Amino acid sequence: MTRKIVLIASLVAGLLAALLTRVYITAKEDDFARMKARFHKEYGEMEAICFNKDMPSGTVVTAADLGTCVTFSKWGDDVLTQKDRLDVIGARTAGARKRNVPLRRSYIEGGEHRRHGLSSITPKDLRAVSINVTGASSVSGMIRPGDSVDVIGTFDFPDDDGKIKRGDPVTCTILQKVLVLATGNDTAKSIARGGLGTGREGGYSLVTLAVTPREAEMLAFAEQIRGRLMLTLRRFDDLVTEEDLPTVNFSKIREEIEDLNKIRNPQDRKPKRR
Repeated sequence: MTRKIVLIASLVAGLLAALLTRVYITAKEDDFARMKARFHKEYGEMEAICFNKDMPSGTVVTAADLGTCVTFSKWGDDVLTQKDRLDVIGARTAGARKRNVPLRRSYIEGGEHRRHGLSSITPKDLRAVSINVTGASSVSGMIRPGDSVDVIGTFDFPDDDGKIKRGDPVTCTILQKVLVLATGNDTAKSIARGGLGTGREGGYSLVTLAVTPREAEMLAFAEQIRGRLMLTLRRFDDLVTEEDLPTVNFSKIREEIEDLNKIRNPQDRKPKRR
């Protein structure tokens, strides 16, 4: 009798445990369903294009490689949709890509650059401005996108009567620590992707800089008055800017050339003869 009671009690306990487990699981499923509903309401859904098979790096995309999948709209600023199919077909994959993953422009070689161009790499609140340069004025054409430069200008300034005195120019540093966005048609992104722009091997006549609107006005004015601009290349980790840099003309050079050489090469100075 006791044995039968124990068996019945065990059965009841098991059924009760199963019931409680089911209630717990149902409650969790309801919580998950509510969370999923809130998530979908907040983020929304959109149809994206994706690869319908795994794609090795550098594979040329065909129409047969593309399918559709669903992703969240809030994350879809750079996600490709049906209207972007023609941009993808014929392009190469940038890295190996998995099937059924929503495609982004960065997954396609040159995709982001083709869509946004230079604006995608221009820092917030700055402007992209191109200036004319020669090999000599751009460190023998060895400046590259991503470098940091100073901009030096040489001008024929007018006298007090407003007349420009040719042959008596002055030179001054206009801007310091300026980011180079592009040389010719090359940006850092296009070079990384193997693009063939006009900035290779120093073969460029334009350098594009990231500047503030006020700095852009100064550069525009400098070129308008036919000032001669030169770029000096900074070391990659040089963050220091100089203060109180002088305006230089012929008289200034004569005054300071000896002191400048003393400062530059103090160990090489010969003692004065008595």
